[in-house]
Amino acid sequence: MTELQLGYGDGTVPFSFDAKRFQVLSGNRYNERPLTDEEIGQALTGPIESEPFDDLFTAGDSVLIVVSDATRATASGQILNVMVRRLIQNGVSAADVAIIFATGIHRRVTPEEKVELLTPFIAQRIKTLDHDAHDASQQISLGTTPRGTPIEINRTLTEFSHVVTIGGIGFHYFAGFTGGRKSICPGLASTKTIEATHLLALDGQTGGRREGVRTGLLEGNAVHEECEYVTTLVAPRFAVNTIVDESKRVVRVYAGDWKAAHGIACHDYLESHSLPIHERRDVVIAGCGGFPYDINLIQAHKALEMAAHACRDGGAIVLLAECRDGLGRTNFLQWFDEPNSRELVKKLFTNYEVNGQTAWSLLTKAERYRVHLVSRLPESEVRRMRMIPARSIADALSTIDRAGQGFILPHGARFLPRLQR
Repeated sequence: MTELQLGYGDGTVPFSFDAKRFQVLSGNRYNERPLTDEEIGQALTGPIESEPFDDLFTAGDSVLIVVSDATRATASGQILNVMVRRLIQNGVSAADVAIIFATGIHRRVTPEEKVELLTPFIAQRIKTLDHDAHDASQQISLGTTPRGTPIEINRTLTEFSHVVTIGGIGFHYFAGFTGGRKSICPGLASTKTIEATHLLALDGQTGGRREGVRTGLLEGNAVHEECEYVTTLVAPRFAVNTIVDESKRVVRVYAGDWKAAHGIACHDYLESHSLPIHERRDVVIAGCGGFPYDINLIQAHKALEMAAHACRDGGAIVLLAECRDGLGRTNFLQWFDEPNSRELVKKLFTNYEVNGQTAWSLLTKAERYRVHLVSRLPESEVRRMRMIPARSIADALSTIDRAGQGFILPHGARFLPRLQR
């Protein structure tokens, strides 16, 4: 038997398995080491399609830095320490620098999380701002997109001389990738704007995904293009996109022009985080990789999405996700009152909410596969979402055909299984 430690919250869960039955899908083909502050500084000095960072800011400027919330691992603290020092060295007053959290419709960042995300040094010295997508007084309207999406963003974005974004690159199940433009839209957009951009993921005629909207794809992806259009109106002065390792340490930095740097980062991420498979298998065991990837079910769904790429129709998926913050939204369960995913998508076109789309995506998988969930969630909630509650991976496997071949995804949200024909 072979033993593997799978991330679960802040700890790990041991799992012993027969290597002849299960193939582990994971790894970093480049075996990268964490970057030093000096190497991060070099990325700022020699950026992608941009002037050097130090040439863009000077005394008298005010700078708003956009960072992700606790649901994302971006190594923002290390980046900020390098960046803020450089700004101050260039004459920008610390009093003229602020950090805003791109929470989208997520909950507010807690004081403890701020220290963790920014480091104590930055948290004590730089003013922080909170975004509330539901608060109309925070928003400013910039018109509509060519597709008719209302453009409402946090007005703070227009009150500083320059905007700088820091985001992490990862797969996104309908926007293609995280990072880049997502720091602005949906990160600092209103609920109305977020809902309108996300609704573009669905096709009202087929009741499924819109053509071109999928994991790992930007070109022709309507959701990505709409968010990018909104970000064009903000025109960030500089952007940093990070790729972190399994310990959440930055191993690659793509800094420079907000659009160009993001595009190159996504291309490289797809190349290094795709896992070729030659068949879909009967059983897939998916770990989220621990906190923050399994902070709630909405975030954990991303690992379930990846597992679905490796599981045959009618097969079984075992999802390991602590969900310390529960479902992620108090009203998430209401979407599962619909009898099936077809009726749920109809409801979304008449009464759309972002988390309703996540519920629809989850429900389609629960209908297509037998999904066993190992988590802190109450069993009644798990069953209501059409999943099967399990006390452990072994508990789940005890009800699954032991003859079936399987895959293990230790870091489910990080790696995309891609079927090779």
